Amino acid sequence: MSRLPLIQPETAGSQAAELLAAVQKALGVTPNMTKAMANSPAVLKAYLEFSGALGAGVLSAAVRERIALLVAQENGCDYCLSAHTYIGTKLAGLSQEEADAARSGRADEPEVEAVLTFAATVLRTRGGIEDSDVKEARQAGLSDEEIAEVVGHVTLNVFTNYFNKAAGTEIDWPVIRH
Repeated sequence: MSRLPLIQPETAGSQAAELLAAVQKALGVTPNMTKAMANSPAVLKAYLEFSGALGAGVLSAAVRERIALLVAQENGCDYCLSAHTYIGTKLAGLSQEEADAARSGRADEPEVEAVLTFAATVLRTRGGIEDSDVKEARQAGLSDEEIAEVVGHVTLNVFTNYFNKAAGTEIDWPVIRH
């Protein structure tokens, strides 16, 4: 059971209801994570705006989902691991093998593996990367825009991992465990 109540769209206050309606419209479902975030419309709005802004960036949906899987695995967040395995394989075009490999920072494509290597470094150093890490990412073909977005996606996913672990959000996706 979730530590925070799951706010239902039909009983939410006006701002939370509006945000949850936008989630329903965009995804066709209202995940438990967003219902838990709706306890604070500010938190839900921050998540949606940050996620939406990064979603309009240069990294493809498949790469974004791979980063999310890596971060969820590293942080031990089963909610996010379950959600992003489903989204990655059903919506972003990843095979199950690609999703599984991403959890450990691996990919067959060298540029995607470079993204995951850099993302893992950002995560494991808590942002305390070295000049050599950026140099390696550039040498592997990542642009400065991609490097910046990788940092953004790691940050976004750390936020959702921590939120779901702290809230004890009930998993409403096919369950995957770290």
